[in-house]
Amino acid sequence: MVRLPHKFCSALPKFGNPSFDLLPLGFTLGLLSNDEVIEVNQDPLGQQASRVAQDATAKTEVWAKHMEDGPRAVGLFNRSEQPANVTATWLALQLEGTKTLRDLWRQKNLGIFTNEFTAIVPAHGVALIHLQANQR
Repeated sequence: MVRLPHKFCSALPKFGNPSFDLLPLGFTLGLLSNDEVIEVNQDPLGQQASRVAQDATAKTEVWAKHMEDGPRAVGLFNRSEQPANVTATWLALQLEGTKTLRDLWRQKNLGIFTNEFTAIVPAHGVALIHLQANQR
């Protein structure tokens, strides 16, 4: 969500070794080479994300970034110890109408939504969503 150089640090002899890593090698490489996530980081518009909603009690936040190719990239953050429902509303995002949503981590279309989107986000997790305006 923040425009920074794409870097990864790991002890190379341990990288991908199930005895040392928390995540399997395939998952780690998929994450590092996910072109849709990299596009958010390297978007030519160059805007930084900003927090548009926060629930201090639930320890959740919604961050959004304008994208050159569409309305927004949205991060749904859960900072709590338990899974949580995190909702991005079009009001907070300053949007209207229906939007087509795509899960950027999973590279999967989520469908068409009106007014808001809610995801169950794991503890200390993030859902990264791209919102695209529907053609009329």
